[in-house]
Amino acid sequence: MKRVLRRSTMILILTLGFIGGMVFFVVELILNADAWANQPYNAHISGSGGLEQAGTIFDRNGSVMAQTVNGDRVYNEDYSVRCGTLHVVGDNSLNISTAVQSKYRSLLTGYSLIWGLNMPQTLKTSHDISLTIDAQACAAAYDVLSSYGKKGACVVYNYKTGEVICSVSTLAYDPEAPPEITEENESEYDGVYLDNVMSSSYTPGSIFKIVTAAAAIENIPDLFERTWECNGREEIGGNDITCVDEHGTIDFKEAMAHSCNIVFAELAVELGAEKMTAAAEKIGINLSFEVDDVGTAKGNFDLSGADKNQLAWSGVGQYNDKVNPMQMAIICGAIANGGKSVTPTYIKGGSGNLLSLIGLNKSPSRTMFSADTAGKLDEIMRYTVSDNYGDYLFDGLRVCAKTGTAEVGKDKNPNGWMVGYSQDEDCPLAFACVVEDSGFGIEYACPVLQAAVSRYAAAVRGY
Repeated sequence: MKRVLRRSTMILILTLGFIGGMVFFVVELILNADAWANQPYNAHISGSGGLEQAGTIFDRNGSVMAQTVNGDRVYNEDYSVRCGTLHVVGDNSLNISTAVQSKYRSLLTGYSLIWGLNMPQTLKTSHDISLTIDAQACAAAYDVLSSYGKKGACVVYNYKTGEVICSVSTLAYDPEAPPEITEENESEYDGVYLDNVMSSSYTPGSIFKIVTAAAAIENIPDLFERTWECNGREEIGGNDITCVDEHGTIDFKEAMAHSCNIVFAELAVELGAEKMTAAAEKIGINLSFEVDDVGTAKGNFDLSGADKNQLAWSGVGQYNDKVNPMQMAIICGAIANGGKSVTPTYIKGGSGNLLSLIGLNKSPSRTMFSADTAGKLDEIMRYTVSDNYGDYLFDGLRVCAKTGTAEVGKDKNPNGWMVGYSQDEDCPLAFACVVEDSGFGIEYACPVLQAAVSRYAAAVRGY
């Protein structure tokens, strides 16, 4: 009797497991049929390349980014637009997995779980997708960034609406003439399929002083009354912290404006690992942010096992610190918004993905700073531009920003950064740009952002 009971119980467990598995499979198939159809091994579903029946992709102004003509997929007539929007739009392949033509191929081709690609015409809805990007702003950024011959990333987005205006990644290529990558030339195209805006993380250098500043503002009551002495270097924890200049006696606003490593290293040590980590966690440095169902690369801030000197270097964006370009644009947008971030989007009106449409697959807005902290960061980042970089840089926009020059070692030049936002009501733009293996952020990243932001602002303001 006991043996029969055990067998009956086992059969019941297996039956329930089978039913549960089938339910899970059906639900996953219904919710993620488009993802299944978009897998490389299913490219045959819609023919060679998978885009013969695909709809048109437009930029925010109605310019055609990609369309199907007589069974061929063709792209914008402007070379710089094609290359500058490559990693957002994609090409005929599935190699750029985060691009619209890869991520939303089933939406573009009209693939249906029930009908496949044979849905009756009367039941079909539009296969077109309108993007939030400005093609000309992307082209302007690409022209400058590509002229360096370096890998890099540039992103500009509206921190009120979340609309991504410009997103450019290099290295890039012309989707009308994609390269044939072989063993002989693969080093030349290393990383070409990677969207650095979304999928790369970098040593931040001095742009990380925004995080250290936030921690200091929230934990040191007399921060703005203090002064420090900078003699160009200081021994902390048995090794020197070096600075780009001898700033002499300097207060906090001046320390941010002139990027004094000594001040921010001392602040990191005074705050300690626990408070520095708490500030980084609150802002979301170690998180991935989801943009139209695509997760950004995570940043990194980890002081476990760090000694005093390493803690000091972490406060100036070195040690093992890492950030993602889109992440930094979101952080800057949160400062501009009084502390609360707005989730970016590339797709006008949502991506069309079921989970996005019902609001289950989007990163929620995040409170990164208190209103008071955001206000003080706004003040010192504005001062950094007006006192140091110069208001002339962005054609009349009131910009708040911070540059960075991140040392990466291995006989490479530093990564040049610039992050920030504009305070203008008609152009509420947050931005981030990094140029790998380059030099000072003001020399390399700033011109890329100037090109993109100025082009878009000119269009908005009609000049």
